[in-house]
Amino acid sequence: MLTKALVFQNKTDHCGVKFMDLRAVKTFETIARLGSFQKAADELKYVQSTVTMQIQKLESDLGVKLFERGRKIYLTEAGRVFFEKAELLLKDLEYVQSSMKEWFNGGTGKIKIGAIEPMAIYRLPKILAHFCAEYPKVQISIEITNTNTLTQMIKDCELDLAICNTPELDPHITFERLLTEEVSVLMTSNHPFSQKQNIYLADFKDEKLLLSGFVCNYRIHLEKSLTEAGVTPQIGLVVNSMSALKEYVQAGLGIAVIPDIIIGTPPEGMVKKKIIDLEIGVVTGLLRKANYRQNSKAIERLIAAIKKNVQKTTAFVEMK
Repeated sequence: MLTKALVFQNKTDHCGVKFMDLRAVKTFETIARLGSFQKAADELKYVQSTVTMQIQKLESDLGVKLFERGRKIYLTEAGRVFFEKAELLLKDLEYVQSSMKEWFNGGTGKIKIGAIEPMAIYRLPKILAHFCAEYPKVQISIEITNTNTLTQMIKDCELDLAICNTPELDPHITFERLLTEEVSVLMTSNHPFSQKQNIYLADFKDEKLLLSGFVCNYRIHLEKSLTEAGVTPQIGLVVNSMSALKEYVQAGLGIAVIPDIIIGTPPEGMVKKKIIDLEIGVVTGLLRKANYRQNSKAIERLIAAIKKNVQKTTAFVEMK
């Protein structure tokens, strides 16, 4: 059923034909289908005078006669042509209305997410697997990059939400903490660190350290901590991928400080250890544009799913 009509009075297209009231198009289609003004009025719950007035206005707008009236009503040639087009128009309109209702209820839509590497690769896939199974008509695209880039993309409205490290303070964005990603130093089992009971920042003084990209918050956090401890590390390689660092460590190119979620259970021949005096790990959270009025229930449901999964997994880790 048409809940709202689009009426453009006193406006015409380039051919001189006025725009139509969609309620009148529905009324015309119902009369043509039932063969009676009265039956159409009954089905549409109008009084017959309203039906008559709508058809008169529609014929005036189109500039043609749609019905031959008498003891019975018949479609004119113009009416038969218009009936074919009206059916298609109303079916398309019903489809659009149905699609919008489904979108409003969160059953469909398109969501653009941004995420930093640890979250995008090691946490998000499981979250989205459950979400997409429950809402298969929601299309999701994922941009994997660093926090600075994600922050700018949020401000430019290129993303609906982002999962990243704490951004620089900015009135145009809001950041909600989700969890703290703990980190460990990863090394081969024949590295001297593997024999140490405790590892401190000062121990990195003469070590060849593998680092992630310059704009990576994990690297920024580590270098700041080392500087405060009076240590200038010897930089071996800079690899613009946190996940790839593990492979470079395994190849014997140095040691690296990597999020525990990436290391997981160290492969054979590798060891991970905590750094005793390294401050708490790097905060990860949800980034959105400030004062952003988003009516999509699909996005809100996805945010709820992300929060629920993070709370569940972090609680499990704490219990362990």
